[in-house]
Amino acid sequence: QVQLVESGGGLVQPGGSLRLSCAASGSIFMINHMGWYRQALGNQRELVAHITSGGSTNYADSVKGRFTISRDNAKKTLYLQMSSLKPEDTAVYSCNARITSTNLISNDYWGQGTQVTVSS
Repeated sequence: QVQLVESGGGLVQPGGSLRLSCAASGSIFMINHMGWYRQALGNQRELVAHITSGGSTNYADSVKGRFTISRDNAKKTLYLQMSSLKPEDTAVYSCNARITSTNLISNDYWGQGTQVTVSS
């Protein structure tokens, strides 16, 4: 009964910007830590950025200074602002969240993923 739905992916030129969103819905009691992951074709999935329930963040070295993760707890939404995009940022981006449901059971949930393509 808990869903994560991403939006905001697309095609962008090198140097451009995109903002990804991940909206959580369903029988949610509390959203704990959240994160963005990406998987490029032929590669393993990697952590891009992570944010705790208190707002502490950490980033992969490859995106530090270019990407910003944030969350709006009232809207139950996670964001990833991506700037100065490079072709190597091309991947399927997925959000992940540790969510406690109204039955007080905690699980990890994943969105369906959104494609980001950086190309001229």
